[in-house]
Amino acid sequence: MKNTRTSNLKYAAAPLALGLALISTPSFAQDEAPAEEAAEAIVVTGSRIARPDLTGTNPVAVVSAEEFKLSGAINVEQVINTLPQVLPGTTSFSNNPGNGAVTLNLRNLGSTRTLVLVNGRRWMFYDTNQIVDLNTIPQFLISGVDVVTGGTSAVYGSDAVAGVANFRLRDVQGIEAGTTYSLTDQGDGERYSANIAIGSSLDDGRGNVTMFANYTRRKPIFQGARAFSATAAGDGCIVPGSTNPVTEIGTPYPSGITVSTCGTRGGQVGFVPQGSATGPIGTFGSGTSTYIFNPTGGGSRVFNDPGDLYNFAPANYLQLPQERYLLGAYGSYEVTDGLEFYSELSFVNNRVAAELAPTPTGVSAPLLIASPYFDAGTRALLTANDAAEAVATRGDGYAQTSVSYRFLSAGSRNSEQTRQAFRLLGGFRGDITDNLKFDMFYSYARTSNTQIQQGNVSSSRYVNALTVEFAPGSTTELRCRDASARAAGCVPINVFGSGLASADAVKYVRVQSTNLEQSELTNAVASVSGSLFNLGMGADDVAFAFGGEYRKMASRYIPDEFLASGDVLGFNAGKPTSGSYDVKEIFGELNVPVLEDQFIHRLGLNAAARYSDYSLSAVGGSWTYSGGIDIAPIEDVTFRAQYSRAVRAPNVQDLFAGNSTGFPAATDPCSDRGTAASRTDALRAFCLAAGVPAATVFTRAVQPNAQIQADFGGSPTVEEETSDTFTAGVVFRPSFVPRLNITADYFNISVDNTIGVLAGGVSSALSLCYNTIQDLSNPICSVFVGMRNTANGALGQTSGGKNPQFRSANVGNLSTSGIDVQVDYSLPVLNGTLGFFYLGTWLDTYRNTPISSIPERENINEGVHGQPEYRHNVRVTYSEGPALFSVRWRYEGGTQDSRIQNVFNGTQRIGTDPALLPKPYVGSTNYIDLSAGFELNENLSFNAGVNNLFNTQPRILGSAAEQANTLPSFYDVLGRDYFISARFKF
Repeated sequence: MKNTRTSNLKYAAAPLALGLALISTPSFAQDEAPAEEAAEAIVVTGSRIARPDLTGTNPVAVVSAEEFKLSGAINVEQVINTLPQVLPGTTSFSNNPGNGAVTLNLRNLGSTRTLVLVNGRRWMFYDTNQIVDLNTIPQFLISGVDVVTGGTSAVYGSDAVAGVANFRLRDVQGIEAGTTYSLTDQGDGERYSANIAIGSSLDDGRGNVTMFANYTRRKPIFQGARAFSATAAGDGCIVPGSTNPVTEIGTPYPSGITVSTCGTRGGQVGFVPQGSATGPIGTFGSGTSTYIFNPTGGGSRVFNDPGDLYNFAPANYLQLPQERYLLGAYGSYEVTDGLEFYSELSFVNNRVAAELAPTPTGVSAPLLIASPYFDAGTRALLTANDAAEAVATRGDGYAQTSVSYRFLSAGSRNSEQTRQAFRLLGGFRGDITDNLKFDMFYSYARTSNTQIQQGNVSSSRYVNALTVEFAPGSTTELRCRDASARAAGCVPINVFGSGLASADAVKYVRVQSTNLEQSELTNAVASVSGSLFNLGMGADDVAFAFGGEYRKMASRYIPDEFLASGDVLGFNAGKPTSGSYDVKEIFGELNVPVLEDQFIHRLGLNAAARYSDYSLSAVGGSWTYSGGIDIAPIEDVTFRAQYSRAVRAPNVQDLFAGNSTGFPAATDPCSDRGTAASRTDALRAFCLAAGVPAATVFTRAVQPNAQIQADFGGSPTVEEETSDTFTAGVVFRPSFVPRLNITADYFNISVDNTIGVLAGGVSSALSLCYNTIQDLSNPICSVFVGMRNTANGALGQTSGGKNPQFRSANVGNLSTSGIDVQVDYSLPVLNGTLGFFYLGTWLDTYRNTPISSIPERENINEGVHGQPEYRHNVRVTYSEGPALFSVRWRYEGGTQDSRIQNVFNGTQRIGTDPALLPKPYVGSTNYIDLSAGFELNENLSFNAGVNNLFNTQPRILGSAAEQANTLPSFYDVLGRDYFISARFKF
């Protein structure tokens, strides 16, 4: 029996055959399949049908193993995220938001819409969103990665909406060991990895086995270690000419930082220090104003924005630390002629931490007006608060007051994720007849995550420590007012200054949280494939594949008692999540080679279909299908086209998620953060009706922070998403220019019934409700009713209000289109070979409609920050004998601020005047990477290089940034980065 898997690996490494390899090296470019192997059937990613050629109708980009070596990669993300088709998901630079995982986001359609396979089979996922963590894949054993564009649900099932990434692992013969070390130009961010693999053939070639182990460690970098991220930046009004050339932050304009009136006041729109209104000196509200205490306590004054903002940036991670252990084995054995057993085993222990600035708190508490913590001026302000209370509590000596404070004394707000995952797979494959083959396997995977959070504060204990009274017989000594709290160790806390809280008080309110998460995937697949008949026009036989599949997905999240009860300040509170569902499927494929070497060179057709029966009542049964054609008028030119219908079933998080708290970036139209053009009389009237006091409408008091706290949860009524993909392209391999391969493919992907949160999220809901709907009884508006702070109109608990509640729903649609172009070529030069590779993507459209029933509010996102209209990778490699030298050019096209086109007044697109944005446009970004390799002998080789040779800095984006003042997963935030690696073979 022929080893189909081994053949697949061997052929997939040859870019001349594929015309689709990511790097063209001399040895690859000149390889030709031996004549006796030319007709051997192989399986190409995107199909289950074995075929004698490697050309399919689906566009496929292939990343070779050599690319990982030349990039100095110790993790998969370092190569995959540089592909033009990929916009990074969560990465090693995702601190907030982030969860320690690394995810794949093909076409920027979302990680939940990208299916990740290993050796053509589903891999383990890590959480209730059922997403694969790329940290679990052993990159040092990768022989290649196939990236397929568009929906392939008919072949692989749910989730293959944007496409599929298939990581192919190679067989090892003998002993291989390797190590890689990386260090930035600033001497920080160390990364090192060591691995060993042992492989051998068994029983005169009837089987083979590969065993492997890896250890990887990555050290952290804080945002304070880089000038571009050391100070939080936001949009504002600055003194003209005061911009710092490195940080790009200017001096706040003396008369205020409001952008809309900046020009008329003589200021300049720019970046201002934009920290948090909650700092290490306590603040409180009185009337419509916020007051900050003197650092030494007692007295207070009006809070100054931005002068009193806390710079939270330096204490945040820029690069997350990681420690990972990988163990595993895979192999196969031909039990008898025509019957082969195969198995895979993987174990991963991966620990990644995130660290944020110390915990910010915001509560409402009854403050003792006569407390010795306050002076006469502060007592007067608190007395005014008391006078505004209901009659029942008025004059009782306490003032119900909003209090904000950041607990530097509670230590770092650190969240360590320790994930232990394993996957077992066993299967049989073989021959039924000379023309029929079968393949069946069963796999089980489980990921357990223990999350330990440091630096949280108990909300109830904090309020108890703020609610004090005089000890009996004393007019100076305080104690906690609640007797049960005193019995539990409550100590009065003084947050009315800087560093005044006692160690005992901090110890009482500080809590450590331990949260548990477990995810399971059960997968069983059986299929039969082979040839049927021949149409008699010179082409290969008509081939088919038919089979069935069963999957069960289960996840649960068990938060700590403090998080589950909501009694936590710091990290986000969340209710338990638990759920599971399964699906039974049948599928079929047909490949019809119509003719070959007749009046045209080749004509072929293909089709696939799958029926899925979900245990979810809101989904039920669904069909997915595809069809394609490839036609080659002459041998040098092939045209191809494919249509696919795909689905994404809701995951456990979408369906069963318990309430959790989040802090998304958003703009409250009732604050001064919106555009001047949107501040109409109608909006003012609606803000008043929604509970914003007249004195604070269109002021910063309504939204003191750039993020708005809200609660999010799942819904069992969520239905599946559906997508339609059309691709069409040409493959040009001119016989008169040997070794030249050119492909160009158009893609058009639309996703309907997208699963998200109500109205597309907090930001979208606020804009829709206040600028368009303006009806408090509408479901989109009703989530904000009763949630505002009655004193200043702010939303969210940390701002003294309540958290709006958002649940999962089928809300909108997505669409994207563009063209991928790839060129690879190699030629003899001097005594060696020069290889050239180009892969570029031109993005024509990327549109997001948060609410499908309001199509006028379509977001135009092609060319916005983080999603340029054009990107490319170019690599030029020269090799001679044992030496190799390579240069890579990564190009990111210029972009613009999304607010230029995506601001609405009702259903009218009004946009934002670029003159009101500090950085409306950014130019293109270029990165040059160098690497060299040398094979000392057949047992020892070295690679070394430098990425981002010219130390190109990331773009500072202020309020348009994701974190660290930029887009840290899109732009290179490390700067110039060196690596060296060694490989040993025995």
